[in-house]
Amino acid sequence: MPVAVAFTPSPRPTVGVEWELALVDRTSRDLVNAADAVLAGVRSAGSLAPGRVTGELLRNTVEVVSGVCENADAVAADLGEAVAAVRAAAEPLGVELACAGTHPFGQWSTDQLADGERYAELIERTQWWGRQMLIWGLHVHVGLDSADKVFPVLGALLHKAPHLQALTASSPFWTGVDTGYASNRAMMFQQLPTAGLPFAFERWEEYEGFVDDQLRTGVIDGLSDVRWDIRPAPHLGTLEVRVCDGVPTLAELRAVTALVHCLVVDLDRRLVAGERLPSMPPWHVQENKWRAARYGLDAEVVLDAAGRERLVTDDLADLLEDLQPVARDLGCVDALGAVEQITRTGASYQRQRAVAERSGGDLVAVVDALVGELRDGEPLRG
Repeated sequence: MPVAVAFTPSPRPTVGVEWELALVDRTSRDLVNAADAVLAGVRSAGSLAPGRVTGELLRNTVEVVSGVCENADAVAADLGEAVAAVRAAAEPLGVELACAGTHPFGQWSTDQLADGERYAELIERTQWWGRQMLIWGLHVHVGLDSADKVFPVLGALLHKAPHLQALTASSPFWTGVDTGYASNRAMMFQQLPTAGLPFAFERWEEYEGFVDDQLRTGVIDGLSDVRWDIRPAPHLGTLEVRVCDGVPTLAELRAVTALVHCLVVDLDRRLVAGERLPSMPPWHVQENKWRAARYGLDAEVVLDAAGRERLVTDDLADLLEDLQPVARDLGCVDALGAVEQITRTGASYQRQRAVAERSGGDLVAVVDALVGELRDGEPLRG
């Protein structure tokens, strides 16, 4: 018999977020391996509950974690408090906070691995690709009340994965070079074993069979080793959306959280109403991921199995309108409406390139802008 994977149902469609933040030197704007000292400062201040700020794979990163929240506004309030605590611990160390899918000029060879057997095993197995993972992301969890809903909702949500990737694309630069991609992070991260797009299972039992195979053959040691762009988090009773690059501002985080929350709840409701949720051939899903990573908000995405295509921002406009009833029920109409602001102001990859152009290619100026955006909580305008 395959291993049983228990799913802890969420009684309500709550939402929670994990936000990875880079630690940068106040003067040079390069990455700094200061996570241990920052985390110690947060602990000694005692203003946050345990688990609200954690370490990550590299010592140049901390992750802030929201509580279980009812909507995007509550998530933003939670994370704003956590970021303030991290900043208070970082400032005496000469450390600033920034967030993007990649650091514009950081060098992976100078960054130190955090302590922990799991991280050491990851690098030992993945070698060069694992050491390259100088990337930051945003993970949004939405509660589901049944394991039977997970894969129908996940499969349908893949239709909108390129929209989320395009909105949050913030990694045009890699080790000082403009890659030509809006999200180089998306291309980098999928090189790890078990990362990238999920398999299109229809039933929970198929997923249990997959997990059993992966455990028996030593591909994974536990469920956390399955690093899909969208994955179940069975112990939390959530669907975890990991498509997004790290976002530089709390305003963008609030908007994207509202969009993910509304998408999952809408699909959940449609499933309960007896609707067969849409699916798409995996080759279209894969192509959409590449297009969103390459072209960001200028991507033409494939809409369905018939191969119809549309500009992602045009499709987003209709999607935001369709999700209005769900947003009203969740109390996030304003937050969802802020998604449109991203398309008007420009996604982070566009803003970063504009700063680089204005400054004659100075990537320190790009990090300056990212630090300022996180501190201000709003995207840079003009």
